[in-house]
Amino acid sequence: MSKPFDMELFLGGVLTGSHTTRQRHLSQAKTIQTEISNHWHKNNPWTWQRKHLVWLLSCHVNQRAESTRYYYLLTLRLITFRLGKSWRLTL
Repeated sequence: MSKPFDMELFLGGVLTGSHTTRQRHLSQAKTIQTEISNHWHKNNPWTWQRKHLVWLLSCHVNQRAESTRYYYLLTLRLITFRLGKSWRLTL
């Protein structure tokens, strides 16, 4: 049995800012991880592709308030930065 992926450890090196900002990014990253895992059965960010993040933005986050979509976009950009990818994500 494998251990669940630790999103806090994954993003720990790229998180900056106040405690509240870091907690918001971690909370949103865990939500992103849950949604992608439920739909695509990919629990580990190292296995994610750009299509998974685009799906999340277009289907899951699209119906939320503009400010919420922006904050999710910032979290997704942190994830892609941590993955070392040059994916361009827009709302």
